[in-house]
Amino acid sequence: MTVIAVFNQKGGVGKTTVTANLAAAMAQNGSAPLVIDLDPQAHLSHYWGFGASPGATIHDFFRGTAALSDLVRPLPNGINFIPSELALSKVDAQLTRHRDHLWRLQLGLTAEMLADHAPVLIDCGPMLGVLGFSALLAADLVLVPVSPETLALHGARMSARTLAGLERLVPRKPRRYLLNRYQSGNISSEHALRQLRNDYPGEVLGATLRPAELYEAAVIRHADVFSLDPDSDAAQDMALLLDELLETGLLAL
Repeated sequence: MTVIAVFNQKGGVGKTTVTANLAAAMAQNGSAPLVIDLDPQAHLSHYWGFGASPGATIHDFFRGTAALSDLVRPLPNGINFIPSELALSKVDAQLTRHRDHLWRLQLGLTAEMLADHAPVLIDCGPMLGVLGFSALLAADLVLVPVSPETLALHGARMSARTLAGLERLVPRKPRRYLLNRYQSGNISSEHALRQLRNDYPGEVLGATLRPAELYEAAVIRHADVFSLDPDSDAAQDMALLLDELLETGLLAL
């Protein structure tokens, strides 16, 4: 199976939306993906209806007081989820960037065989540190959502430099850039797509995600686009994204 880190050092590009709905697409295909909210802002946890007091979270794993499997919450749509909380922001202050700490998540996933039978998706925050590097080291594939904006393209370049630096520790990891909020014929969208293809030849996904109000409706209802409208543009785009990852061998269900 595959561990996917959804990562970009620019916030607001759709990492949480992509993580939640790509996982839902996997569940629609009969898988039971494990999704980990590794962002101290806990946007994905709030997305799924976990409030300010979510109970046990991924913070407990990094504190060494719980195993990953003890933190899993099954969701109604077939996703297994480990929530986050603001206290996770203390991890970078409490743990050094010593190599042993950076490998903790990867070692936990391996020891508990959590990636053996279903894919794992990690929703990363925009800040680097122990958490960001832990997700990248644990990943088999790095998925980089990019919105058609100048600062988002800059964030993609920062992310590419981070991934290049990671190669001092591990061999180069596959990565794919996903253009979010793409509008065919729109000047900004077409410029962003050309720029991505120029900067990262062979690493830009053919699938794109169109803007859709259904994504916000899904957040409000703590749902995913498939459960709200399986025939919608948003659901179709997510299904095509999943199909491309499967057909190119980057993902196994």
